[in-house]
Amino acid sequence: MPLPQPPSFRLFTLLILLALLAPARIFAVTCTMQAEMTDDQRNALLQASRKLALDIQGGDSAAVRSLTLPNVAAQFDPIANTIRRIAPMMTGASITIDAMFGLDASDLKSTQDQTQFFCDSPKSNLHTDITIPGLPPGKYALALVHATGVARPQQIALLLASNNGAWQLGGFFVRPMLLAGHDSVWYWTKARAYAQKAQNWNAHFYYEIAVYLASPVAFLNTPNLEKLLKEQADIKAEDLPGEKPLAISAANGEVFSITNMHTDDSLGGLDLVISYTAADTSDPVATRTHILDLMKALLAQHPELRDAFHGLWVFANAPGRPPFGIEQPMSDLH
Repeated sequence: MPLPQPPSFRLFTLLILLALLAPARIFAVTCTMQAEMTDDQRNALLQASRKLALDIQGGDSAAVRSLTLPNVAAQFDPIANTIRRIAPMMTGASITIDAMFGLDASDLKSTQDQTQFFCDSPKSNLHTDITIPGLPPGKYALALVHATGVARPQQIALLLASNNGAWQLGGFFVRPMLLAGHDSVWYWTKARAYAQKAQNWNAHFYYEIAVYLASPVAFLNTPNLEKLLKEQADIKAEDLPGEKPLAISAANGEVFSITNMHTDDSLGGLDLVISYTAADTSDPVATRTHILDLMKALLAQHPELRDAFHGLWVFANAPGRPPFGIEQPMSDLH
């Protein structure tokens, strides 16, 4: 599964801004952890979340739509597409509601650019910050769902809104729990090890994956995630393509302009995916030769990549033509 590209990991998340109205009173928002909810509050939210999760697992878009806010249901295609994509991966999975948060923003005077909820439990040291953009006044909840016991376990965040006394879907977010068979903690540990060896490219990509897997949605933050983000920020991976492309010179003198690099586990192992600008890709034999030259040149400059990745997946992008790409395991690149 492709990992969303820097800077902020966006593959498989969908944020739909809600449009509910509530009386404007005093500016205040509160968060209630599930342990502090009343039995009736907890059971109502649990039932609504589980019903949505099971309908998603079953690929029943019509059922999910019937439980969705009207203004969101009117633009349902992105949600339906996500359900079609992830339902096969959830077949046979065990569905658990991992956490629930009651988010009361009914005292907001108007829609805010950012609404931040501080969620603390007096019964433990758990602390979670939830910051949602474009949130109108109203009562909301966030349910975190795990679909486990399958080859590609998923974590799902359901943003719910109270509408006429019923919980309805307002936002739907999905991320995997594993990439190439490993979880966030594994990538975090490996990233630290690469950083200690000054293999900053490896550390950069592994921290990136660790952050992505650490939370089911980008607007949720925990002390553990903050610690991970701080470590990630301390890594200075020089020369990665961003605002400017990365120039790599091959042994024959050809210079390649790399425009993007990210990770992908679609073929089972963790690959480093590279896109570069090509003048022409009409000759597949010649293009394949160019790609192999680029792969070898990149590994000559950064041999540490051999330890971190199963292989390289390179795409040549020429004007007016579809991308031409090949994947090569590290074992085949000499």
